[in-house]
Amino acid sequence: MEENKHFTIDWTNCRLCPRECGADRTRGFGACKVGNTITAARAALHMWEEPCISGDEGSGAVFFSGCSLGCNFCQNRRISRGQRGKKITLEHLVELFFQLQEQGANNINLVTAGHFLPQVAVALEMAKEQGLHIPVVYNSSGYENAKTLKMLDGLVDIYLPDFKYMDAVLAKKYSHAQDYPEIAKEALSEMVRQVGEAEFDSRGMMKKGVIVRQLLLPGHVKDAKNVLKYLYETYGDRIYISMMNQYTPMPAVMEDPQLSRKVTDREYDRLLDHAISLGVTNCFIQEGETAKESFIPEFDGE
Repeated sequence: MEENKHFTIDWTNCRLCPRECGADRTRGFGACKVGNTITAARAALHMWEEPCISGDEGSGAVFFSGCSLGCNFCQNRRISRGQRGKKITLEHLVELFFQLQEQGANNINLVTAGHFLPQVAVALEMAKEQGLHIPVVYNSSGYENAKTLKMLDGLVDIYLPDFKYMDAVLAKKYSHAQDYPEIAKEALSEMVRQVGEAEFDSRGMMKKGVIVRQLLLPGHVKDAKNVLKYLYETYGDRIYISMMNQYTPMPAVMEDPQLSRKVTDREYDRLLDHAISLGVTNCFIQEGETAKESFIPEFDGE
């Protein structure tokens, strides 16, 4: 049993994520594919987030190993399945935050950190007390326990979650998580409660707020439209929506008749037209060829 002011964690019966798998992460791996020691695969400036996150200087991205969702089509499969990464201490994580800040990062970008959230919360507190002053971004699949997210209240400035599905059947088929839509709704509600409406600095960089990403999957424009409808009808202009056409077929899904291809221009245009018809204005769109493996970082321990 581990206790801090945020939460009491029983690492021998882990219930952090919505899987609530009950794994003994002191001895082995949970549904997230990692134990309870912080494991990261990359910490470096990252240029490929939304413009108000990366800017010209880059986002200070820390990619954590493991993932509690485990999508069939995952682009970061090498780390999401726990195959890549180095075990690091809490103090080392704090050092990484400061190294990224010193390199000119616009923010600290925590990528898929939910399964290490108790340690991450403590590391953020330590770093802020020692002078970390750039915004903190929590970059997530959206599959998060709202109760667990409360550990980050006051520590995260920007939430950058996915909202992958409204259709529970698709969520089960592609992410083995039939409860994804309801879980993501509750998590997003907590995120918006914590940080409120967006604020930007004089350069147009986001200081606080929520950007929700919707990755359009080939053949599933209808579900993507339903995601947009829910987001806009629920939150209006309180959040930004990032509509992404960058789906990249990976080797693991080449036998799937739909996921084995890229999104077509027509499919993406249909989604954009729907956003316009809803009245969405606070949004990001992608232009040109974005479905490239070259956009996926090398998880080489940098």
